[in-house]
Amino acid sequence: MEKKLPNKKKILIIDDEQDITEMLSSFFQSRGYEAITAGSASQALRQVETRPDLILLDINMPGEDGFSLCEKIRDFINCPILFLTARVEDADKVRAFLAGGDDYIVKPFSLLELEARVAAHLRREQRNAASSLVKFTDSLVIDYGRRKVFSSGRELPLAKKDFAIVSLLSQNPRQVFDRERIYERVWGYDAEGSSTVVAEHIRKIRSVFEEYGCKDYIETIWGVGYTWKE
Repeated sequence: MEKKLPNKKKILIIDDEQDITEMLSSFFQSRGYEAITAGSASQALRQVETRPDLILLDINMPGEDGFSLCEKIRDFINCPILFLTARVEDADKVRAFLAGGDDYIVKPFSLLELEARVAAHLRREQRNAASSLVKFTDSLVIDYGRRKVFSSGRELPLAKKDFAIVSLLSQNPRQVFDRERIYERVWGYDAEGSSTVVAEHIRKIRSVFEEYGCKDYIETIWGVGYTWKE
């Protein structure tokens, strides 16, 4: 008998080996999940538009590997991404996490262990979603789950990197971050560029906050960095 979950979760399985996608799809469907598959990067990006709750991603893909695909997916969706791969080198694990992955599972693997990890990540997402709406004042609300900021019911037009800076600072109030650390956390440790762009993004965030009548929560600690004022 098929095991049903109270709220059916959708899993996107991305692997160029059809026997693997069919096996995983059949297994998770039998456990009460909705399973969709993709055998290439282009198919995967189209399936991402359906907003899966979790993604299982292989590294060795034709044309485009799982690392770069993961980075692209992160532009669309924030759900957990679990790498399933035969690669065992530590360097590959590091690349997977830097690309935006949440877990790294080496083939061959136990289906029961994989199911347990999937369930654990989905439970964590549910807990995060339950506490994602944080209200700082009577007018300012930050929704970390949807990556949006609202003032008096109006959404503030913040770019992706602007929100990432707001998220980092607001979740660590009174902690001072210098430009280099903000750049590493928001742009990535292996990003090409300069931390000088951080000051420009801070200026843009303050301009938007002022336009929408919000208090300036970002405090500049001269010669040190930036912090979030409660």
